[in-house]
Amino acid sequence: MSAADFLFAPEVQKLLKVVYAAPDQAFAPGELARRSKLDPAEVARTLEHLVSSGILKRQKPKADEPDTITLDRSFIFHDELRRIALKSFAAAEPLRSMLRSKFKDSVLRAFLLGEDKDGTVELLVVHGQSIPDEAAMTAACQKLSKTIHRHLKVHVISSHRFNSLAVRDPLASKLAAACALEIIALGDTKAQLPVERFGLLQSAKKKLATLSRPSS
Repeated sequence: MSAADFLFAPEVQKLLKVVYAAPDQAFAPGELARRSKLDPAEVARTLEHLVSSGILKRQKPKADEPDTITLDRSFIFHDELRRIALKSFAAAEPLRSMLRSKFKDSVLRAFLLGEDKDGTVELLVVHGQSIPDEAAMTAACQKLSKTIHRHLKVHVISSHRFNSLAVRDPLASKLAAACALEIIALGDTKAQLPVERFGLLQSAKKKLATLSRPSS
């Protein structure tokens, strides 16, 4: 169940997922039906609702071409709706589901860092003791990218690096941005924290202390 279900009907979410992924593109109704995998009649009804609400707008066709649909950036809640879509059905929820199902033993935390002007979504993955298989992660992200109609830019780092991010590190600044969203928190998966490693001196001291204890 989507966190945005109380705002948008399922068919609205499917159409907006396609349109928000390419905000500058004009879509023919048939193309929206194909990408959203909705029935053409259902697409026609939903588009009428979205156009009359001001979220989408029709563009006049050229010659005998069909009408096309695009986002209406002048809609008063355009920016807010796009952020809601990004943080729910359009990116965050599919990403969370993929990571928790395919990489539950390695992904410790994950953050949606935002999207650029071209609709590319940036994701930060923090791994625990186990490191996600690079080929499997790449394949899963490519498959999901086709599903949500967005390019993905993924950073995979260790929990040690995450905990020691410097203030000036680009990832740290993106994490501090208002658009950043934690989509997997500690305890959401089976991933284990890395075992603390003692330095040579600490390890030697611990072993010496054990050996110096009187035997019972």
